[in-house]
Amino acid sequence: MSIDKARAALAQFGADTRILEFPVSSATVALAAEALHCEPARIAKTLSYRVQEGVALIVTAGDTRVDNKLFKAQFHCKAKMLTPEEAVELVGHAVGGVCPFGVNEGVDVWLDVSMKRFATVFPACGSSNSAIELTMDELEAFSRARGWVDVCSGWPREQESATVL
Repeated sequence: MSIDKARAALAQFGADTRILEFPVSSATVALAAEALHCEPARIAKTLSYRVQEGVALIVTAGDTRVDNKLFKAQFHCKAKMLTPEEAVELVGHAVGGVCPFGVNEGVDVWLDVSMKRFATVFPACGSSNSAIELTMDELEAFSRARGWVDVCSGWPREQESATVL
């Protein structure tokens, strides 16, 4: 199971026991926010894209959308999401549980700056009914992210510099 891959990856950091599993679906931002009783923006959604170098996961705040111009400027190609079948095959997680932990070899993880306005966020953990609460430092380390990018719009950027940690 995909959650087992995420659990094993998080165990390397002693964080596997922090995984939350719900009796209800958390497969969408709205469902996850409801299950966690938090604002949708704090859900760290993981989106999977085909890029020139292979596959890139973009982890972003739940209230954003990938901006095609910003994506192209960063990755030098058009934003093309993987199909659900490609996500399972290439990333190792199914849509609804795609997360940056325990991904297949060669998948690059990038974190969007839209999340930096929060002290903690909630990414999924490989299933459609799981999540973990992480600080930005933890998310960066546990996901083995290549770095931070600015590829999303639709979020209140004036809060970017007012992050409370």
